[in-house]
Amino acid sequence: MRDTIFCVFSVLTTLVLAIVSLRYVTNFYLLSFFYSFQVHLAVAAAAASLAALLVKRHWYALLTLAVSLVLAVYGVVMAREFVEAAVEESRPAIFRLMSFNIENDNFANGPAIADMVIASGADVVNILEAEPLLSELPRLLKTYPYYVGCGIGMEQCDTLVLSKRPLIEPRIRNLGLLWRNRLTISTIDFDGRKVNFLAAHLTKPYYDEFHGLEIADLAEVIPSMPGPLVLAGDFNTSILAPDVQVLMRRQGLGTVSLEPATWPIAAGPFGIPIDHIFSKAPLRLKSVRRIADSYGSNHFGLVAEFAIDP
Repeated sequence: MRDTIFCVFSVLTTLVLAIVSLRYVTNFYLLSFFYSFQVHLAVAAAAASLAALLVKRHWYALLTLAVSLVLAVYGVVMAREFVEAAVEESRPAIFRLMSFNIENDNFANGPAIADMVIASGADVVNILEAEPLLSELPRLLKTYPYYVGCGIGMEQCDTLVLSKRPLIEPRIRNLGLLWRNRLTISTIDFDGRKVNFLAAHLTKPYYDEFHGLEIADLAEVIPSMPGPLVLAGDFNTSILAPDVQVLMRRQGLGTVSLEPATWPIAAGPFGIPIDHIFSKAPLRLKSVRRIADSYGSNHFGLVAEFAIDP
């Protein structure tokens, strides 16, 4: 009986470790969902290895434990590769940004979300799957008179960018080949300092090769916008995903030391960050926090403050 239990633990642990480790061999899209959970799965595999050791002392359980710990630690190292140095508390934030996928059938919470946005103090607001806010747009425009999306730049109401300041040359373009109008591009002048804004909504990474094509489109757009830049939105994958890692590295994007988990809602702080706010020098993230309430969405929203390097 002990041998059978040990065998079950070992087989399951080996399968998990093999799936996670394949990312270092190939970026196979059908397994991309698991790559975002590298740290979670590695910790679970380590726990299973310890359980196997309690059942039966054997070298193979020690081996899977060691591999699990290496994958967990390296997952943390990969996530921290793009962490920017902390901004001094004394340095003032030049603007505040909110980014939130509110879920396109979340109509019951539209009024509450609009109330929250108005009270947030954010200078710029990115709303993804924004249809529930279409009926709330007239009162939102009293606080945010400048916007693109939901009838401006596109007929649909998928991506909505609201701003207290004028949007310079706002435009919307497609990302990849699957969905239309999921990248909003604009520039805002903050007292003489122009900042470029990209609001992106990427597809799920296990939908064939579409996620990689969307990342390639972002890699084409970012270099065409010199100067301070914000890339924010729903990536449907964590920063551990191989294609996101390449984008961050090649485009010089930065993030905070601990990205807040935004999905799944039920997991709370033990979920994964699939919604991101990235910055590009000389723009620096001063803080990123998760909105406490999901307001009926299947994502948590994010609020970030930014500073500019001298």
